[in-house]
Amino acid sequence: MVAPHSPRTAAQLRRELARIDRQSYPAYKTIAGAYDFGTFTLVIDHVQGDPFAAPSRMRILRDSATMGLPAWATSTRARRIATADWIARRMAGALAGHRPPSRRGSGTSGLIAIDTPGQEILERTAVVVTSERVEVRFVAGLPAAGRRILGEEAIHLLCEEIPALVEQVLTVGRVELVGRGPREGPRWSLQTHLDTVEDQQVLREALAERGLIAFVADGAILPRESGVSDRPLRGPQVVPFRAPDALAVTLETPHGGPIRGLGIPRGVTLIVGGGYHGKSTLLRALSLGVYDHIPGDGRERVVTDPTAVKVRAEDGRRVEQVDISPFITNLPFRADTRRFSTEAASGSTSQAANIMEALELGARVLLIDEDTSATNFMIRDRRMQALISKEQEPITPFIDRVRSLARDRGVSTVLVVGGAGDYLDVADTVIQMDRYQARDVTARAREVARAFPTGRLEETDGPFPPVTPRLPLPDSLDPHRPGGRRAKIRARETETIQFGPESIDLSAVEQIVHPSQTRAIALLLARLAVRFCDGQTPLRDGLEQAFAELEAHGLDLLAAPGPPLGDLAMPRLLEVGAALNRLRTLRVRLPGDAGAH
Repeated sequence: MVAPHSPRTAAQLRRELARIDRQSYPAYKTIAGAYDFGTFTLVIDHVQGDPFAAPSRMRILRDSATMGLPAWATSTRARRIATADWIARRMAGALAGHRPPSRRGSGTSGLIAIDTPGQEILERTAVVVTSERVEVRFVAGLPAAGRRILGEEAIHLLCEEIPALVEQVLTVGRVELVGRGPREGPRWSLQTHLDTVEDQQVLREALAERGLIAFVADGAILPRESGVSDRPLRGPQVVPFRAPDALAVTLETPHGGPIRGLGIPRGVTLIVGGGYHGKSTLLRALSLGVYDHIPGDGRERVVTDPTAVKVRAEDGRRVEQVDISPFITNLPFRADTRRFSTEAASGSTSQAANIMEALELGARVLLIDEDTSATNFMIRDRRMQALISKEQEPITPFIDRVRSLARDRGVSTVLVVGGAGDYLDVADTVIQMDRYQARDVTARAREVARAFPTGRLEETDGPFPPVTPRLPLPDSLDPHRPGGRRAKIRARETETIQFGPESIDLSAVEQIVHPSQTRAIALLLARLAVRFCDGQTPLRDGLEQAFAELEAHGLDLLAAPGPPLGDLAMPRLLEVGAALNRLRTLRVRLPGDAGAH
């Protein structure tokens, strides 16, 4: 985050905007650069070429001392990320009432917008915080009537509205909190935000020490407002979560003190219950417990092992040389399932590949919902075993591998089950969701399993084998079009990446929570091809090297050498790997292949 050299003055910006009033829109290019407003600097990095084009990219630089930002807000990397998130939300809130661009001219005229966070707290480029300075990145639509510059409107926008936003958003106040100080104002809000984040991180770190893979605090609100809103459901019908006594644990936090909640232990856990009683809602909360959440989200004390991966069937996806032999062998026509490839996987082969790819990327927890799984991959009951012999069935169902996954590979599974009662035989823990309340029914489940034996035969008794690493070939990650034409790399929401001529479908990668993560994944894939894929480096090792580089230098590395972007957010390594695995041009070597070391 480097300050521009020799900024011009705010008065010079006013004069230049007055000079180009009513000129053709491209004359706006003359205002690119930095302007000193006294208490902050405005940087105009990119000027749009047309009022109907993407808005101009700008930055606000303000010293932390001028803002009144306390030293404790920037004392650690985690606090800097949380402080940046808090500022981004303040800016988004201030802009929510900004008058629409339709009243300011053509196209995006008069628009001011920032990359708005969701319920999760992510490292972002919308706001970057250091101990010395805060940088806010946003876009603004430079006003025009048709394609003629509206200079007076531009002066109002850049020289009046933006300074007012700076004073409203980038001012914390100078009253230090002491003991039981005032529970209101920006400084109190900031401290609550940081405390909430630190408590979540401490809870997540405590999981491994206590032999847990997840924790759901008493009082958590898991249901969401609607299918299209991730905000918490409110009203008298909301049932706060409470842990059953048999599975309750108490974890210590630095700011919230001791917190009681449900501790999900390592091993195989079933979530059972009737339809609409909260099974999938609990699993969704666990899948997003890999992220920190904002105060008031309802899930800010729901934490999960950071490597947890939600896995499902994904008909039609491409698979590139994945060893799915722990689940599928003896395919017709002698297809080699130790290096299985297909342009359009079935439900069972896609789910097997999704699991093996997650393990290759380091997942220690699998989250699976029966509703989104391939039935023949999950279970083969006794009647089907009697009708179709094992010699005729290439699939070893997940039920016969789930325990060896935990025993041999240290990988736990949380599985939502509504109809496959055979899983009671392999479960370590069984949680019933009853009207959104959790009950420990492990003992009852074992009684039921004894009283109603299924008679099915276990179809494997061998250990779960190690995962074979794959070595991506760099040429297969090249996004350039034939003839070396410029590569188009862009993201659409959380579900699609356009990577050169290829479209990567991420609709089944459910733990991407914001489009800014998708944009970062797209740029990171391009960087992987250049720096970390050489045909000799295992996929996971290359990703770990790339993330170490991001850790050291920040997300701005993905935009270099161009001007910084304000719409990127940090993804997990697991989702970047998932995107790479869904790139249809991907080619890999295996360690024993010629040319692989």
